[in-house]
Amino acid sequence: MFKPVKTPCVGICSTGIGDSVCRGCKRFAHEVIDWNAYSHEQRVIIEQRLAGFLVQVVSRYLEITDVAALKAQLALQRVRYRDDRDPHCWVFDLLRAGASQIQAPEHYGLRLLVEADLAQIKSDIDADYYALSVAYYDAYIAPGLASQAG
Repeated sequence: MFKPVKTPCVGICSTGIGDSVCRGCKRFAHEVIDWNAYSHEQRVIIEQRLAGFLVQVVSRYLEITDVAALKAQLALQRVRYRDDRDPHCWVFDLLRAGASQIQAPEHYGLRLLVEADLAQIKSDIDADYYALSVAYYDAYIAPGLASQAG
């Protein structure tokens, strides 16, 4: 039996104000609207795209040097994360939970690849993650939607 794919929603939806890509979960507007009607396979495809984008972006800012330390800190800090996702996704969960409270990233099994504090890195990751989702939407989804409408 397969494990159900939970909604990626983080409770900050911007598709209701006209965004084609949600600023919260980074899904496309039609994916937010149609999520409950999607099959398991469709949800998995969306989840894989989102996780792939997130891994790509997080790895530009942080290196995971010790997965066991990261997992231990996630448990200690009681940060919810999905064990079946790439650890770079866990890092984003950690940063969302409290980037400004992490004083020693090395204790979390992390090494910064840029000169910035973790709160700024979290903000930059979120902005880049959104930009990557928008670029994908604009390049591959919007043209198909436009041709269907015409």
